[in-house]
Amino acid sequence: MIKIKLCGLKSLADIEIINKYSPEYIGFVFYKKSKRYIDYKTAKILKNALNKNISAVGVFVNEDIDTVINLLNENIIDIAQLHGNENENYIKTLKSLTNKTVIKAFKIENAFDIQNAQQSPADLVLLDSGEGGTGETFNWSLIKSFNRPYFLAGGLNIDNIQTALDTLTPYALDVSSGIETDNIKDAKKIKAFIQTVRQHERI
Repeated sequence: MIKIKLCGLKSLADIEIINKYSPEYIGFVFYKKSKRYIDYKTAKILKNALNKNISAVGVFVNEDIDTVINLLNENIIDIAQLHGNENENYIKTLKSLTNKTVIKAFKIENAFDIQNAQQSPADLVLLDSGEGGTGETFNWSLIKSFNRPYFLAGGLNIDNIQTALDTLTPYALDVSSGIETDNIKDAKKIKAFIQTVRQHERI
């Protein structure tokens, strides 16, 4: 079954919607330059309100590794997602000190990017069009033969999700701006997105 990650949650109202529709993953953005940034105190409150069967992913960009380790060990997040220049040593250290899942994001523009993603020591990789939250897709034909589990991200929305499902076989789909209206999570768009994915799985 293709899994779903809804990223960039900021409020208890978002959590209420999420709990209703039960994606496998949600994302808290801890990158201060992002319009979806939340602080650790807010994330803890939201995590406590989240259904226990939904995993919380913390999204980081070149964050101090001790900060990420603490958030994982305190169970404010269940998984770390890295969008910066974190190297193999950073990833391996994070995994060894927390025993938690690590996702590494890659901007996909050419075969070199694909090779780097294939070889990453992260548990899972995320293939994106940029640093995340850009609302833009990349050339999906580049990853048709990608042979390790991956999150597909970058510009997914209700208008193109069916094409993605018909074209690719990702481990999971990661959406943020595509389920928003005026930068606020939209319950109708979330419902439509999730229903499209679940119905595809039943075909």
